[in-house]
Amino acid sequence: MRIKKLFAVALAAVMTVSVISGCGVTTEDTGSTDKTEEAADAGATEEQETTTTEIEGTGDKEIHVLLYMQEHEKKIYEQVVKDFTEKHKDQIKSVNFEITTQDEYQTKMTAAITADDLPDIFYVGPEAVKSYVDNGYCQPLDNLVDTAAVDNLWPAIQTAYRYDGNTTGQGSLYCLPKDLSCFAFAYNKKLFDEAGLDYPDPEKPYTYDEFLKVCKKLTIDKDGDGEIDQWGVANADAFGMTPYIYSNGARFLNEDQTKVTIQDDPKFKEAFQYYCDLTSKEGVTPSVEQDTALGGYQRWLDGQVGFYACGTWDVAAFMDKNTFPYEWDLCGWPVGPSGDGKSTTWLGTVGYAVSSQTEFPELCAELIQTMSTDLEVQRQVSGETTGQSLQLPNIMDYAKGTFKDKVKDGTVPYASNIDVIYNYLESNGNYSGIFSETTYTYNSEWWDTFLEGIVNCKTGDVKVDDYIAEVAPKMQEALDNAIELESTSKSN
Repeated sequence: MRIKKLFAVALAAVMTVSVISGCGVTTEDTGSTDKTEEAADAGATEEQETTTTEIEGTGDKEIHVLLYMQEHEKKIYEQVVKDFTEKHKDQIKSVNFEITTQDEYQTKMTAAITADDLPDIFYVGPEAVKSYVDNGYCQPLDNLVDTAAVDNLWPAIQTAYRYDGNTTGQGSLYCLPKDLSCFAFAYNKKLFDEAGLDYPDPEKPYTYDEFLKVCKKLTIDKDGDGEIDQWGVANADAFGMTPYIYSNGARFLNEDQTKVTIQDDPKFKEAFQYYCDLTSKEGVTPSVEQDTALGGYQRWLDGQVGFYACGTWDVAAFMDKNTFPYEWDLCGWPVGPSGDGKSTTWLGTVGYAVSSQTEFPELCAELIQTMSTDLEVQRQVSGETTGQSLQLPNIMDYAKGTFKDKVKDGTVPYASNIDVIYNYLESNGNYSGIFSETTYTYNSEWWDTFLEGIVNCKTGDVKVDDYIAEVAPKMQEALDNAIELESTSKSN
């Protein structure tokens, strides 16, 4: 029990990693204290509460499902579970369909692990696969799900949820995806038109220098009062910084995720300096003080910034004229001078896992496969039959075929440059999509440590070189602790 309690504490840290998914992104933007921005960017609502729906059949099997979702997602998936229960009513006595908020989900899962009373079906992000499998909480799915359906998923999804006991990305499959997402870059066409600028080329991302020049032309005092009130770009440290760094060929850790490398990597220093200079030196982003007063997401919605990060879950909001009354489209993140020429962003996903404790692994596996790979379900959540795209389809041939055709003919409201997202997902052409290093480490404390002092570099109060020299040993200590925790977990 002591080991389980220790792991439950570690789990809380693991599950607070920023996760890109249709369910939303958990962010702690150290450059902004605007909680409205954070809630909006996560698609969350303060009114949302935990709900439990008992869906009854006539059989004798009881299944507990614990997930987090937004209200509009919940309506779709609750109906899916009802239809599944009706189909298997002779087997199922009840499905306890419990939907909560992302924050509350972490609390509930920690309590369930501590009590050794897991739900039958629950979420696991790729960053938690190691710890869940090593501690025996997940059921391997290789012999429980349809191979053809798995083969038709995006390859990146399969990689995220495979683990052989040592290496993530190979071995048995432990989850089916709720979704696969990425952070592309969005731009406001109206501001480009007003500045007389050509739109970004979706096939050829800007270089650092080109991007800065465009941002300077978009950064203006619109009302002539001597204060800048429109900016080229707004950046959020927790999720909008890494694409700049990755696109310069830099990473935070070495290849086997055992060493923090930022202090010895000139590519990292160059990229991080560029990122901070956008605020402290060039002034093409809102200042730290301005960002604290009103976060970048809200400034984007208000038409005050030219570029902003766009997760796949943001598309529905950005396509809603009541939310964002501007024409917009997608482009790539700027490419640094020291990288491989590819615009690189991070991918994210959350997956359905089946508990190793469940009495009904076959039935649970069939349910998660229905939620993850059923064509009619994917048509709903991708917007073909509902008119609101909550996520990209998990089914690759549908995503690249019918769904894309429906975007083109206007059936699915979506940015016209959807290929930017597809190129990131498949690392095509001038694009590359990767899972961040937190995916492969036992927890994210090393990453949280780095985030803590970025704001001081963006104000110019602390030099980038000094900050890196100060924070790198602290990050390494946190990473070493995570490695030790992983080792302890495996030995027990």
